[in-house]
Amino acid sequence: MRYFLYEIAGIPGTIFAGWVSDKIFKGRRGPAGFVFMLGVTAFTIVYWQATSIFWINLSLVMIGFLIYGPVMLIGLPALDLVPKKAAGTAAGLTGLFGYLFGSVMANAFMGMVVDHFGWATGFLTIVFAALFAAVLFATTWKVRGQQVTK
Repeated sequence: MRYFLYEIAGIPGTIFAGWVSDKIFKGRRGPAGFVFMLGVTAFTIVYWQATSIFWINLSLVMIGFLIYGPVMLIGLPALDLVPKKAAGTAAGLTGLFGYLFGSVMANAFMGMVVDHFGWATGFLTIVFAALFAAVLFATTWKVRGQQVTK
């Protein structure tokens, strides 16, 4: 059930991240991704340290809500920066490399970290990775999506 809450929270989180990047940050994906990744960092620490079922569930829901937005925001700049006729290729390549290196390598890497160094090091790795992602989003702070010209 908890994993379901994590996953289902990603749907409104993704929509909210798009809205935030369009309406609040005026088409800039970097600031929205930065803020969301700071939230992921905070709730990962809460989850790691939580002892009550309430905080465990809340942190899982919030991590799910906050993490899928940046995943989407990574692909959007690729679409924003290429001509319309190359949008499919850009989306495909970001998806391929995101899943190939993100999912496959992260699972293998985290397994090795936890097996060799324990869960505390595993959680620290996740926290530092989330902070690193926030820094990477910050490097695109002023980049805006394509403007529609008529």
